Amino acid sequence: MKNILIIGLGRFGKHLAEKFTELGDEVMVIDRNEESVQEIMNTVTYAQVGDCMKEEVLRSLGVNNFDICFVCMGEDFQSSLEITDLLKTLGAKYVVSKAGRDIHAKFLLKNGADEVIYPEKDMALKTAVKFSSNHLVDYFEISNDVAVYEIHVPQNWVGKTIIGLDVRGKYHMNILAVRDTDGTLDAQPLPTHTFRAGERIIVLSDHDNIKRFIK
Repeated sequence: MKNILIIGLGRFGKHLAEKFTELGDEVMVIDRNEESVQEIMNTVTYAQVGDCMKEEVLRSLGVNNFDICFVCMGEDFQSSLEITDLLKTLGAKYVVSKAGRDIHAKFLLKNGADEVIYPEKDMALKTAVKFSSNHLVDYFEISNDVAVYEIHVPQNWVGKTIIGLDVRGKYHMNILAVRDTDGTLDAQPLPTHTFRAGERIIVLSDHDNIKRFIK
């Protein structure tokens, strides 16, 4: 369990707070808008109305006690920049700031952000990759060249085994798991696993090989 501070309750901040709470973390949220705080106060651990542009407000939160501080004010870059800087000045352990543009990210990193995220940009890229293929269900990148993909089992694989298809040798990807038609996940399936129609496979592959496979 982690202690999380989320500053700014726009759509991203709100969803972030809800998910961290669902995962069992202790979450404190703060926003200048009283209505936004009221909407989520029964969901998170702590909720407070306050202006984090004021140093005394941030200081009162004890930011150094949180494992991660999120600055979710990407639409208001000046506020995001100043709050990020204040958090680090007050001893925040790890600061993640939301950015909307690359130039904003550069300034945030120079002014105390340990990491910068682009929710809208990342989702747009992920959506484009997903819907450009007829077989891709989901994916997440591990590096610039490698990702874990969830894809539908090709029709010509049905009735065949992993070892019989020589998946690693022929397709240059590793099968990490198989998801059954009812959603059950078989982690590290045996080489003798026989594929059935409607199954999905979770594979580790580089981008070039997966593109050739799912085109």
